[in-house]
Amino acid sequence: MRRYARDCLGLKAYLEDPGEGRLRPQIAARHLLWALLFGHVLRENSYHGVEWLVRSSARRAMDVGRAFGDDALGYFTERLDPESTRLALSTACRQAKRNKAFDNSRWIGLAVDGTSSGRSTDSLCRWCCPALNEEGAVLCHLHHLVLVQIVGTGLSLPVDIEPYGENDSEYAAGQRLLERAVKYLGPRFADYVVADAKFATAPFLHTVSALGLKAVARLKANLPELSQAAQKRFDSQPPQVRFTHGRDHIEVWDAEDFDPWESLQWTTVRVLRYRQYKPDGTVIEAYWLTNFTIRELCSESLFGLAKSRWEVENQGFNDAKNRYGMEHIAHHDANSVLVNWLLITLALTIERLYRLRYLRRGNHPPHTAIQLVRLLWLTLGASPAADSS
Repeated sequence: MRRYARDCLGLKAYLEDPGEGRLRPQIAARHLLWALLFGHVLRENSYHGVEWLVRSSARRAMDVGRAFGDDALGYFTERLDPESTRLALSTACRQAKRNKAFDNSRWIGLAVDGTSSGRSTDSLCRWCCPALNEEGAVLCHLHHLVLVQIVGTGLSLPVDIEPYGENDSEYAAGQRLLERAVKYLGPRFADYVVADAKFATAPFLHTVSALGLKAVARLKANLPELSQAAQKRFDSQPPQVRFTHGRDHIEVWDAEDFDPWESLQWTTVRVLRYRQYKPDGTVIEAYWLTNFTIRELCSESLFGLAKSRWEVENQGFNDAKNRYGMEHIAHHDANSVLVNWLLITLALTIERLYRLRYLRRGNHPPHTAIQLVRLLWLTLGASPAADSS
């Protein structure tokens, strides 16, 4: 896996020099960095757990040159430059595209969404934001972040993270994050941006257009005039398209001649409404707006692009929190928290590309994530073969 990250994903320079910030390091940064990355792949997310690994017989198989303690990891991440890891993430994603990892997909999307993570009792870093009850009393402190992720390709890869503090907002952080992600990935890497209704504002949509991308955003009551106009028109019409999506039956209404609201500098707005009928009788209805024309993208394809937003929830936040330790604060320092989040996203990207592209070669089915983790643990615990020469 380390050879794959170094040679196939172009991360050799980063793995050797990840943005060292210590003044007089006694332990090489490459040992600390790879131990953290591989620890996240193994779902061993505490610094004490990584210390146990590098002090065990597994260290040689992990390709870590020497043992160290959890305090060394805390000191290291406090002083590690996060921009180096951000550049490494974009390098891996660009190299994956060059290696034709997304060639089976017509459209490459970037999903932007936010979440909270890392609960603490006291405010110990600049990312700590108070969570209040109905009476205004502080219950705890949370850490908020926005994630941008490659979606719509069958291979969901996290790209970058932007945290924000008490006096900031998810909307502002998302706009900064998208601009940086497109700058690092390149202007022609992706085709569209998909986001929830909180990002369906004129400034954000103008930013998407200025970056050379199409926008697909959820339409809710935050745009009442457009929402009511679409509902009134579609309620008086039968669905224009019907198709199946897995076991679900889909009905779609689609029109591209709605008037933009006053501050939106678009000529027209295209609105799509779908109703998704589940086998258990559940019906899901949603509205989406976009500047894709019907000539560029048919209704069924636009439905697929809208649905790709859920990848950032399922393959992004859900995996990172429940499997790879994003909820755990390994070392409560502002830079350490950010670096740890970025290393989790990089570990996820390396693991998915290694498992679904490199190990997938041949006719055998791909390993699931947990199968790969179990195989790696078995490999770390295997005894070396005796030399009988």
